[in-house]
Amino acid sequence: MIVSDGKCKCGNVEATLKLPHPLNEYSPRQCDCDFCITRNISYVSDPEGVLELKCQENLEVQKQGSEQANFLTCPNCKTVIAASINLKGKLLGALNTNVLPKKATLKSSTLVSPKKLGAKEKVERWETVWLNILINNEKNI
Repeated sequence: MIVSDGKCKCGNVEATLKLPHPLNEYSPRQCDCDFCITRNISYVSDPEGVLELKCQENLEVQKQGSEQANFLTCPNCKTVIAASINLKGKLLGALNTNVLPKKATLKSSTLVSPKKLGAKEKVERWETVWLNILINNEKNI
């Protein structure tokens, strides 16, 4: 696994992204919803990867759009760290590329439109592209 470290703006949340390939082989997905567009967020994930988050305080959880996904946010600086969903006893998600200092090494973003998918289709898609998330070494928040 290739490791990339990142953190939120204030440093309260540290992210360790473990992917099977180097960052320069990934094209992040840029969601076209208002929430992500206004924050200039694109996401990177790989179903074979793992995202480890370490934080001193509980992450804030925001919901947007269909309210299926959770947006894990730093309680101090409000940086969105990842989009996530609890599914079958696992926390799955995708990392906001803005927390990566090596974001520039990623390929150009691909525009995606989850709002065009039905609720079931969204979950099925997330299951195939999102990675496992551990928060403070635990599987669930």
